[in-house]
This record gives sequence, C-alpha cells and structure tokens, in this order.
Amino acid sequence: MNETFIERLSGYTESGGWVMGPLFAIAAVLWFAIGYRFFTLRRGNRRSVRVLVERYEEGYRRKPGGIVDGAVVRALEIVRGPGENLRRRLDAGLSAFEVEIERFSTLVKGLVAAAPLLGLLGTVIGMIETFDSLGDMSLFSQSGGIAGGISQALFTTQMGLAVAIPGLLFGRVLEHRQKTFENEISKIKDILGAAEAGGVR
Repeated sequence: MNETFIERLSGYTESGGWVMGPLFAIAAVLWFAIGYRFFTLRRGNRRSVRVLVERYEEGYRRKPGGIVDGAVVRALEIVRGPGENLRRRLDAGLSAFEVEIERFSTLVKGLVAAAPLLGLLGTVIGMIETFDSLGDMSLFSQSGGIAGGISQALFTTQMGLAVAIPGLLFGRVLEHRQKTFENEISKIKDILGAAEAGGVR
C-alpha cells in the first residue's frame, strides 16, 4: 500500500527486461516529436486563404499567429520585392514553411512502427526463457524461470502497444493537419501567381 510510484515503475521496468529501457526512450522521443508538431502546426487566422491574402494586401497588420497567415505575409513580401519569375520566388521563399510543417513527421512514423516491434522482441525473449525453463524442468531460476519469462513477454508486448497506439492516433491527426497546410500554402502561390499573370483573385 505504501509503495511509491517510482518503486512501481522500477518493478514494472525490471519485469519487462532490458527491452523496457529502449521502449521508454522511444516513448520519450515520440512524445517530444508529437508535442513539437502539435505546437508548430497551428493555422493562425481561421479565415480562408483568399480572404487572408486580400486582407493583408489591404493593410491588415495583425501579427501572424500560425503557419498559414505567416506564409501569406511572407508571400506578399516576396510579391512586393524585386525580381522576375514570381512562382519560383514564391516556391523558394515559402520552402521554410513547408520544411517546418514536415519536421519530425518521418521520425514519428518510424517510432510508432518501432515500438510494437521492440515489444515483440521482448515477447520472443520472454518466450525463449519460458521454453528454456520448461526444457530444464525448472519453475524458478535466477532469471525468473517460467513465471519470469511469461511476465517479460506480456509486459513488453503491453508496453510496445501502449507506446504505439496513442502515437499512431496523434500522428495521423497531425499528418492530416500537415497535408491541409501544404494545400493552403499551394493555394497562396496559385492566388498570387494568378494575380501577377493578370488572373482574377
């Protein structure tokens, strides 16, 4: 009853064997990457891209609060600047926003895939220990015997899934948001490029 959280966590980690250390490391890095993407992938102003372009062209001076309105401000600076081939200049000038919204996306996918595989490795190790104990006809051994092997197998499987499933769900939400922002940045380029060519916005 008086067991502290640290003691419980330590016991949980020991029950899963050496695989638990890498799994905790994966969990820490994964949630850092997800947290970074969550706070980075903010749209800012909720108005449509076309309305934002028109408002900032008319002198709207509110400081950008996210990716999309920040991209609109930067795009208008490029339009007003010197140089030819506006579309190429827009592609170059807005590439920093495109890089930012993709940051850590591959890392999140990789860690989500690695966590259950690492849990499966722990499961295999635990089952090998279990069968070794059965072969030796020993219920208990220095490493825990049959009970220790089964415990390790279950703990690592549980931990791998506990890391991967929330990471997968949050990762998908952020990936959808990323694709939305990519489309809106592309719209900014199309709108301003059509304006230069004499199109109607």
